[in-house]
Amino acid sequence: MLEKLEAIYKRYKEIEVKMNDPSVVSDMKKYIKLNKDYKDLQPIVNAYLDYKNVMGNLNSAKEIMKTEKDEEFREMAKSEFSELTVKRDELEEEIRLMLIPKDPEDEKNAIIEIRAGTGGDEASIFAGDLYRMYNKFAETKGWKVELVDFTEGTVGGFKEIIIEIIGRDVYGQMKYESGVHRVQRVPKTETQGRVHTSAASVVVLPEADEVDVQINPNDIRKDTYCSSGPGGQSVNTTYSAVRLTHIPTGIVATCQDEKSQIKNYEKALSVLRTRIYEMEYKKYLDEVASKRKTMVSTGDRSAKIRTYNWPQGRVTDHRIGLTLYNLQSIIDGNVQELIDQLQLAENAERLKEEISL
Repeated sequence: MLEKLEAIYKRYKEIEVKMNDPSVVSDMKKYIKLNKDYKDLQPIVNAYLDYKNVMGNLNSAKEIMKTEKDEEFREMAKSEFSELTVKRDELEEEIRLMLIPKDPEDEKNAIIEIRAGTGGDEASIFAGDLYRMYNKFAETKGWKVELVDFTEGTVGGFKEIIIEIIGRDVYGQMKYESGVHRVQRVPKTETQGRVHTSAASVVVLPEADEVDVQINPNDIRKDTYCSSGPGGQSVNTTYSAVRLTHIPTGIVATCQDEKSQIKNYEKALSVLRTRIYEMEYKKYLDEVASKRKTMVSTGDRSAKIRTYNWPQGRVTDHRIGLTLYNLQSIIDGNVQELIDQLQLAENAERLKEEISL
């Protein structure tokens, strides 16, 4: 571990020198890349320097305990040694987690597709609940949510809704939401007060940029049509909605949220690019899924990941067997605890992988 840390520290200092080199400063693209690498290494370098400091103090305390004749000094050294040992163990655990290679996709924006599943109108209403839950969660994180496309349910909610969430490390947090979400409650349409089970599926994809996927414009067929749903006078009067079809793969992406056809085209193109990129990325996710139970945020979209039980006010995440009795708070956007626990479980599994290599 120490060899790895020393190599990281050396790389950090090399970047620091390069960033002060006038020839690098004048090359903005290179400077931005170095600056990003520098910031990414900073937390682990700080932890390493803390660790070195703790180890130095531990050795000093040990030496005092061996050589000091004054009993009071020796007791103080013992007490300090005990505290520093706890600190050392905490830092070692923290550093081990930091040394696990990050998924490079984690820092990307995310495209989220929510679709009503079994349960008819109630499933559409629940899909709307999930959309609002993610919207509120994004607000707490300072992320921006952009609507891409939607089809409204007949009595509320959505048959399908696609959003893009823009911000720092969005995919790294939201990827755990991929899978089938199940709801157990008395639907508004139920006259006898019986509890029904409905479902909605959530697909979370890392947004692909032009570097990830290059699309030949000649391979895209563009169709325009009138927008539907809320939007004022321009709805059903201008052909602002855009449907893009990637001819080689048959993949389709639509956007009707913006009044401008150009903006809808850009959003639809981003979704199209992401869906094409997903085909390759899915191979990686399937490989990960074969090793880890927690990453059901994979190609297996049919996996039931979570149940929201209204009568008992509980939410259960089936991947890690976690049950929380604060359903309303979670539906109001407080999903961080669930995500934190999933990350913790995944990190534990990744640590096992690293140790076994």
